[in-house]
Amino acid sequence: MISTLHIKNIGIIEDLTIDLNEGFNVLTGETGAGKSLIIDSLNLVCGSRFSKEIVRKGEDFCLVEISIFLPNHEEAIEGTIIVSREVHINGRGSCKINGRLVTVNELKEFMRKIVDIHGQNDNQTIMSKAEHINYLDDFIGESIQIEKKKYLELYSRYNQIKKELKENYGDEKEKQRRLDLLRYQLNEIDCANLKENEEEALEAEHRRMMNSEKIYSCLNEVDSNLSEIVIDGINSSIRALEKIEDIDDEYQGKLSLLKNIYYDVQELSRDISELSSNICFDEDKRNEVEQRLDYIYDLKRKYGNSISEILAYQKEVEEEISKIENLDEHNNRLNCELKAIKEQMLTKSRIMNEIRAKNAQVLNEKINKELKDLEMKNARFYVSIMYEEKDNYTENGLNDVEFLIATNIGDEEKSLTKIASGGEVSRIMLAIKTVLADTDKVPVLIFDEIDTGISGKAAKSVGEKIKIISKKHQVMCITHQANIAAQGDSNYFINKKVENGKTYTTIKLLNEDEVIEEIARISSGDLTKSALEHAREMRKRA
Repeated sequence: MISTLHIKNIGIIEDLTIDLNEGFNVLTGETGAGKSLIIDSLNLVCGSRFSKEIVRKGEDFCLVEISIFLPNHEEAIEGTIIVSREVHINGRGSCKINGRLVTVNELKEFMRKIVDIHGQNDNQTIMSKAEHINYLDDFIGESIQIEKKKYLELYSRYNQIKKELKENYGDEKEKQRRLDLLRYQLNEIDCANLKENEEEALEAEHRRMMNSEKIYSCLNEVDSNLSEIVIDGINSSIRALEKIEDIDDEYQGKLSLLKNIYYDVQELSRDISELSSNICFDEDKRNEVEQRLDYIYDLKRKYGNSISEILAYQKEVEEEISKIENLDEHNNRLNCELKAIKEQMLTKSRIMNEIRAKNAQVLNEKINKELKDLEMKNARFYVSIMYEEKDNYTENGLNDVEFLIATNIGDEEKSLTKIASGGEVSRIMLAIKTVLADTDKVPVLIFDEIDTGISGKAAKSVGEKIKIISKKHQVMCITHQANIAAQGDSNYFINKKVENGKTYTTIKLLNEDEVIEEIARISSGDLTKSALEHAREMRKRA
């Protein structure tokens, strides 16, 4: 449900916050007070097109923000989702869901599953032909869902096989081109005879070659220092300690330690000398190393970021070559499986078509009965179900479903989207929503122009049906009809005031006495004793 609606700088609305409740929320007020602006605001936050004329005079932007309580929704944070849209007159704007920036299309798709605004076709899921089969299946319930679940398992595998066959080089020329490329790549990698860690070793060797003069100089310096300074110094120290080693055991221990150091330094000196003698600059060797590194770099550019990745790719190429060379046998198995699955899908599609066709008649009868109650006695609602056994499977089988309507005797049944009258659209939607109240997954329904061209019994019926729907959904309804207002769980009065030469919209949640007075005002225009008594009676019956 929408718990809070905040509107800023739209029309005569400067800054308005509405705290909404569960059930049936009724909005009434004088003409021009700003009721339509509330619908415009909701349309805006649901992703409708923006017109700069909607921005309050003197302001350069408008903002609509709603707080939605959906405890089990994946986007909800502690049950709440904050959705906002800010638009500037220069065309800039932003849409956010829980502070996350989204595109207008993403906002529209998200809100389409949460809010239906009836009377403005843009945000009605029921006006989308693609959704009609889902509405029908939801109405049918378990019998179709069981078959549909089994069908969808087949459909998933059907798509997997089709995708694999498509990727399995169905074209012989393409298969041969791919095979030639893979064999060339495999040969190039094989000829390289790569070894793990080879690149690191070559790079280290190359660094030594490029710095050979510096290395030779430094090693000679170390060797000279060890031989002429360190070793001679340690040797002299050993001879000095040998003269006093018999005096104290401690001197003998230090002498032993110093001799060990002497041997270690001698060994180190020999190693340094050997390293120095091995340093030589070989131009041919350097060229050989550089060529090998260039070869490895070229292979990395083609096949991976490291030798390990290149060798892994080599294995993948070998596997793909093997797969292609044995492809005919593999594809034959897939085609046999696909044929068997299509036969099963066809059987399931036939069963689902029979279930849908049978229940569509029930849905027709129920909705046409609701339309008569809504004073649309000449209207005919019809669920069109097309079924054709072609290889054109969808997630719903082979059915194409569309809701059609004829509003007058002699009229041809047309798509819901071709109905011109906003009042007719709203009442047709109300009839459909009443029948589908238990299965409709959109939690918030907003009815605009629902009372256009009706009064008396029809208005009373409209109010009663909205009340039924409000048991399963949050409903917001703007109305001028007392019979509809009397059904409200929460009644709001929208008013406008003028201060300092500017007009402002205000809204107030009415208490029970104020609700009675508002019903009386709508029904008779005056708060007479008889009007108030009539209002109480209407409220009591509701």
